[in-house]
Amino acid sequence: MGLDGPSNRIAAAATQLPATGLPGCGPLRGAHVASVAPLKQRIYEAVRSAGHISRASLAKALEVSPGSVTPLVSDLLSGGLLREVEEEDAPHSGRGRPPVTLGVAADRGTVIGLKVSDHDYSAALVDLAGQPVAQVGAPRGAGRSVSGLLDEIAQLVDRLLEGQDRDRLIGAGLGLPGMIDHASGRMRWSPILAGRDVDLAGMATERLGVPVTVDNDANLLTMAELWFGRGRELSDFAVVTIEFGVGLGLVVDHAPYRGAHGHGMELGHTKVQLDGALCRCGQRGCLEAYVADFALVREAAVALDGELPPRGQVLEALFAQAKDGNEAARAIFDRAGRYLALGLANVANLFDPRRIILSGSRMRYDFLYAEEMLAEVPGLTLNDPPPIEVNAWDDLVWARGAAAMALADATPRLLA
Repeated sequence: MGLDGPSNRIAAAATQLPATGLPGCGPLRGAHVASVAPLKQRIYEAVRSAGHISRASLAKALEVSPGSVTPLVSDLLSGGLLREVEEEDAPHSGRGRPPVTLGVAADRGTVIGLKVSDHDYSAALVDLAGQPVAQVGAPRGAGRSVSGLLDEIAQLVDRLLEGQDRDRLIGAGLGLPGMIDHASGRMRWSPILAGRDVDLAGMATERLGVPVTVDNDANLLTMAELWFGRGRELSDFAVVTIEFGVGLGLVVDHAPYRGAHGHGMELGHTKVQLDGALCRCGQRGCLEAYVADFALVREAAVALDGELPPRGQVLEALFAQAKDGNEAARAIFDRAGRYLALGLANVANLFDPRRIILSGSRMRYDFLYAEEMLAEVPGLTLNDPPPIEVNAWDDLVWARGAAAMALADATPRLLA
């Protein structure tokens, strides 16, 4: 199997993500958030999320004594995991050295983020400070076997690591649609692969030679918002994404919530119509059977007079027709938008999050979240719904979220 597709190196791809004005990466938890992590790990994570921070500010942020911080910081410095940074622009008096802050030693290692969709792959290599180093994308083959998937991923990783030091690679994160048990690493079911209850993390770890953590693709987007986006400062929020399916990610106390068995947050498979349209999960009446890509494509033939463009271009053609005044095309998006309003109202009623973020590349189809659609949400909720905002990111965001997941998973191993 061969993979062909665009590949490009990036020196400063932070522009791929919405600017937050905040340095560092990772959730900004604060000391009041309960944590069972050792203090050494909390120190490292606090430095990473702050970008640069002084020892005194670090102790204050964690609400511990400076005497507790000093020896652990020394261990992290001697271990090459933190570095001292002279703040040349910071005001100081006297003839001594400028004030010194702490930062993550970004070049100590790298992780890979991998996202698999129905038709393509995207991958990103990031350093320990969460900054992009390289990216690559490619179309998927037509096969549905797990072994074929791993063959293609291995080829993609080889391309991603061209010119990079493979010995610095410490982990990888992999996301795909379906029911993925993050804790056990098992793929219970995926609409894009044959087989059930597969040890996907174990097989990917053996194939790539580094620890691999896996998750549902909606949680990748949630991790991107939590680590790089507007969710960094929020203790709880919900992310709703529309792609080939409809996904929901939920953050509670600055951490992703996945449910008792890792199968929660399946918003796309909540029922909105008894005996309704057939969903690709095999059941009827699921939300994504009315909102997701395949649902819009299913209806497109009517609006496009039966002349469908090649796969991958149908939605663009349908959207262009809606913009040009094609009433049938507009009606397809309008109906999907009303069902989406129902789904958002259900999220508000169930979880009462501080914010709902509509996120992902499909948000460029703005008919889905037009003012008329958003105006319907309050009438479907018991109380005032939370603020709803839109992040129309590009496809790289999924891989960045997978990389964040890999960083979170690798941190305890790195500090051990």
